[in-house]
Amino acid sequence: MDVFVSAEAHAKFEKLPKTIKARVAEIYERLEKWPAVSGAKPLRYRFKGCFRIRTGDYRIVFTVDGETIRVIYIDNRRDVYEE
Repeated sequence: MDVFVSAEAHAKFEKLPKTIKARVAEIYERLEKWPAVSGAKPLRYRFKGCFRIRTGDYRIVFTVDGETIRVIYIDNRRDVYEE
């Protein structure tokens, strides 16, 4: 699987604390092994068709399109689902 990160998600990634950045980078590597990724949950409502995986208080929202994973959003859990 190929993992692509949107410009918005990459901008958030760059602003993360160093320890969280390392954990998110590990999640990118795990996503390459899709669908054998533990902890991923399908989302509903506004993010219908997307999945999320968490690390600490942060959520990584992504889509799966054939052989491509697109990370579309990274944020703190309190902010990620707000419009």
